[in-house]
Amino acid sequence: MVTSVRGFYPPYDSFPAWLVFMTRDEFNIFCKGLKATTHVVQWGNAEVWKVGGKVFAICGWHKKADGDTDAFTFKASEIVFEVLKDQPGIRSAPYLASRGFKWLQNYAKPGLSDTELKAHITLSYEMVADALSRKKRLELGLVD
Repeated sequence: MVTSVRGFYPPYDSFPAWLVFMTRDEFNIFCKGLKATTHVVQWGNAEVWKVGGKVFAICGWHKKADGDTDAFTFKASEIVFEVLKDQPGIRSAPYLASRGFKWLQNYAKPGLSDTELKAHITLSYEMVADALSRKKRLELGLVD
């Protein structure tokens, strides 16, 4: 299984997903805490987080009959994508996955717990940051 180059691995044995569900504000606070990130609001009021100008996480709306809810989108490794894409509350990210990218959307309960979602957002951030040129990583202070 692919793991982070920084040794971080999603804690699949965390609290049951039905106990918690991240809010938009919590999502923004978490993403802001990752090094060298930028934030824009685009695509119909979606909170879009980038590193080096490349998207790593999105919070947008998921429309349901009983009201809209937040939906959290992140890049995934091939194996994580295959394992999670059909789990209840998780799906291939609309628009992104249809273009062949490995992106998932946590859109409903049970979905991922906050702990799991934060782990996957962190891995998404690391995959995107690691794909930047060395020059760009140096510029952003992402090279040790």
